[in-house]
Amino acid sequence: MMASMRSLLWLFGSLKARITFGGVAALTLGIGLITVLLISRAEHDTLRAERQREVSEASRTAALLSRRVVELQRALQVVAFRLDPSTVMDDEALGRFLESQPVLRSLYSSLFVATAQGELRIAADESGVRRPTLDLSEREYFRRTLREGRAIVSEPIPGKLTGEALIVLTQPVRNADGIYAVLGGALRLSSRDLLDGLVDAQGSEASAMVVVTDERGRVLAHPDRRRLMTLLSDEGRLSQAFATWMAGGAPVEPQGLVLAQPGEVVSAAGVPGPDWMIWRTRAEAELLAPLRDARQDALVGAIALIGLLSAVLLTLLWRWLRPLTLLEHRAQHMFDGVLLPQAGWPSASGEIGSLSQVLQRVGMERVHLEERNAEVLSKLGSVMSAAPVGIAFVQAQKFELVSTEFCRLLAAGEHDLLEQPLRRLFASDEELAAFTAHEQAAFRAGMPYVGEWQLMRNDGTRFWAGLRSKPVDAADRAMGTIWTLSDIEAQRAAREQLEWSATHDALTGLVNRKAFALHAQRLVDAVPRSLPASLVFIDLDRFKPVNDTAGHLAGDLMLLTVATAIASHVRAGDLVVRMGGDEFALLLERCPHATAMRIADEVRRAVNDVALPWEQGTLNVGASIGVAGLRSDTATVAEWIEAADAACYAAKAAGRDTVRAAPFESL
Repeated sequence: MMASMRSLLWLFGSLKARITFGGVAALTLGIGLITVLLISRAEHDTLRAERQREVSEASRTAALLSRRVVELQRALQVVAFRLDPSTVMDDEALGRFLESQPVLRSLYSSLFVATAQGELRIAADESGVRRPTLDLSEREYFRRTLREGRAIVSEPIPGKLTGEALIVLTQPVRNADGIYAVLGGALRLSSRDLLDGLVDAQGSEASAMVVVTDERGRVLAHPDRRRLMTLLSDEGRLSQAFATWMAGGAPVEPQGLVLAQPGEVVSAAGVPGPDWMIWRTRAEAELLAPLRDARQDALVGAIALIGLLSAVLLTLLWRWLRPLTLLEHRAQHMFDGVLLPQAGWPSASGEIGSLSQVLQRVGMERVHLEERNAEVLSKLGSVMSAAPVGIAFVQAQKFELVSTEFCRLLAAGEHDLLEQPLRRLFASDEELAAFTAHEQAAFRAGMPYVGEWQLMRNDGTRFWAGLRSKPVDAADRAMGTIWTLSDIEAQRAAREQLEWSATHDALTGLVNRKAFALHAQRLVDAVPRSLPASLVFIDLDRFKPVNDTAGHLAGDLMLLTVATAIASHVRAGDLVVRMGGDEFALLLERCPHATAMRIADEVRRAVNDVALPWEQGTLNVGASIGVAGLRSDTATVAEWIEAADAACYAAKAAGRDTVRAAPFESL
């Protein structure tokens, strides 16, 4: 007995059991749905049968209209056989001819005969025979008749004589020489000459509307004659069906089509020959009126049953889900601290009770986790404050966390950087794009990014920074990156000074022999593209007495002054070199030999003009200069230097203070 009671209590406390009872209620409600489905199926079957019947009616009407057109064309053809060329050109004979065709005239609103050149010879209608002066050669139906040599049914056109909307049927009149005339008959759309009886509803068809259009959708026949020559797309009962027909390629299908139109049963069929379309539509509401009356009665009963069962179901659910409501209310306060983690949880059995216990444990563990997180964040803040380098956490191209040193390096407060984009550290979008590309390339290679960038401080000044970044999670870049930043202005200055010293003379500031050799080698390797080029060697005359008389300090000053004088008499792109001691050199690119000799002589005079005041008077030096051009057969830099050195030696041998060219230059 006790076991049975416990099972019963568990059953009523189980959410699954409650869902089962809800399913029973849903099954009861399904009765109403089944009723609706059965009536809907009956409506569907009724509409399907009506659509098939409407398609048949549209096809029958199209066939009937096609036969009428054929009969009218045959009537024209029979008369055309009896119309000879002499009659066409004889006004009286032509008039008698038309007067003798009462049957044909009764079939058409008007008849006409025109020559093959388009001249209207005669026209006859109910008012009699006339001979208007008209040219039909520009009419498309006339041109098609001549071009295709067969009977043509025109598009709806305004009549040239009356202005009324017409359809013209033409028949070419020919003999062995070809077409010499065109016999035509016009039908007024407003008088229903052709379409009479097709669009007027009669008997059981009183609710059906029948419309005839051409292949472009222009109305040829309509119960409302004011609609003639308008577009079918303007007819509310057929507009969507017409749009569907056009979207399907506008097929002129004699067997009939069923087309969708809200609230209507629409069918259409093509008329072979003139390519017209018969459109039929009947209102669904009229067809389904009896079924919908029955459906209304059934729905009223179903709604009453649904209302009753809904009230019962809501009562049950309210009682069953009361603990779940309390649980939801308590869960909403899990993170706001209004209640203690262990307080306010509902007492319940089954799944809701288990869920309540789980959420209670989650709440208590969350409190412990927040305490641990606060402790970790406090320690992390201390570490970042004490770090000698700037540290930042970057996510989605924004700063999420910055250290004290990071703020100091950028001359900004923490509030100036948090949630700010990386762009503010770079001078331009191009620099940021370049940095991002380098960083992502390093990450793809599985390495941290290390680089040097000139960053913007908050006050607008710039400084060189060493930047290292690494993703928090290499597998998920969206987790962000860690930056470390340091000021490397001093290191860069020292490095640049060291790089400069490696290629320049410390005393004169000129390029040294090592850098000269690299430039000269580039020119030798580029022969013959680097021609013309010249090498000028300068050896100072009377420099040793300056050192011996005035000392090395005066000698250094003399070398510096001479270097300045030489540099002021060369071209902007020329390389001035101190080779060592009192020897200098010029490397002249794109310089013909004559120009090199002129520059060398100007340098010689400039050196002679140097006068350095000293205690016992003035210190002077001279210069012996040798010039050697780069030749197409120069194989090495040493060979080129040797030629220039030999020319310089020749200048000294010639008495100093002169310029000499390498022997091959004077050949």
